[in-house]
Amino acid sequence: MYEYAKESYARLGVDTEAALESLAQVPISIHCWQGDDVGGFEGAGELTGGIMATGNFPGKARTPDELRADFEKATSLIPGRHRFALHASYRETGGAKVDRDEVLPEHFTGWIDWAKDLGIALDFNPTFFSHPKSDDGFTLAHRDKTIRDFWVEHGKRCRTISAAMGKALGKTSVDNFWIPDGWKDQPADRLVHRELLVESLDRIFEDRVDPELTLDSVESKLFGLGSEMYVVGSHEFYLAYAISRSLVLTMDSGHYHPTEVISEKISALLPFLPYLMLHVSRPVRWDSDHVVLFDDETRSIMREINRADAWNRVFVGLDFFDASINRIAAWVIGTRNAAKSVLSALLEPIELVRKAENEGRLADRLALQEEAKTLPFGAVWDEHCRRNDVPPGTDWMDVVATYERDVLVKRT
Repeated sequence: MYEYAKESYARLGVDTEAALESLAQVPISIHCWQGDDVGGFEGAGELTGGIMATGNFPGKARTPDELRADFEKATSLIPGRHRFALHASYRETGGAKVDRDEVLPEHFTGWIDWAKDLGIALDFNPTFFSHPKSDDGFTLAHRDKTIRDFWVEHGKRCRTISAAMGKALGKTSVDNFWIPDGWKDQPADRLVHRELLVESLDRIFEDRVDPELTLDSVESKLFGLGSEMYVVGSHEFYLAYAISRSLVLTMDSGHYHPTEVISEKISALLPFLPYLMLHVSRPVRWDSDHVVLFDDETRSIMREINRADAWNRVFVGLDFFDASINRIAAWVIGTRNAAKSVLSALLEPIELVRKAENEGRLADRLALQEEAKTLPFGAVWDEHCRRNDVPPGTDWMDVVATYERDVLVKRT
């Protein structure tokens, strides 16, 4: 089947071997919070800051060791070598009370050693939610300077932690800043909080950190639970801030108006920013963070990166959490779909499509794009799985079912 697919793609000028080789060089940053419903290991209890995981499927990870084991099981079923994204709330303190403004690289030594053993890189996220000092919905944009100072210190320490991860693993760690700050109803003064946020962010980023070790990124949002009418860190705010401070801009596919898509924004921003970070998710009527599908928008996102030849400038990460289904299966389904979308982009007959466009043969351009949709993509994907010693097709489902029976259900 693969040989047939290889010949079929070759007729349109696509080298499947080159595509598979390129796919192996595209790591996806897989998020830790799918494994435990964004709980972390602080014992914080209820999620706040507009974060909500729905469902009660048995067997969520309760300890760092359980989370690591679950991730290893998931990645054994995902072809390729990928990355792991941590939140600050997943630190290991040996039972000691360590607040967010006291976190140190040593609290992530276990994660760094584990990543080194697996040969993967780590990305990082400060945690500005689910904390008493974020209960009123504000952190870095809080009117109370004492509160702002607490979160500024947290942000500074997280940059140090991210740099330590990059140094120890020899691969740049992306340190992504998202905050929940906003109002449920119409504020009397929108500007004041945005000016305070600029001040706080400038304090966090005032000291230079080696970009070979860590890159700072900032992430916007349209609205959230409890911030339906006003979010301080809007797209316009962070776009201006990232450009003016030469930072990475993070775009989450669920953080925009329902008719907006981030695939269209990639080529609009690459001329102005050195790097972009993507959080690929699946919003359903709101920022619901459903498991990623092999759908039109996910394929469009990867296609735009490939057409721009920007795999070295756009970091692809995931952000979803579904507690209603097997969490390992959710990781596997979502990540495999993201990787399938990358492969789909790499197999596009883009040279023929561009040639038709450049010569004004627009009907040919459309015909080629449509013809590519029915090429035997699945056979190339299965070949990628086989070469990575990962079950193709649905064969992985039996492995997850066995793990659920032998490990997950016993946790409850």
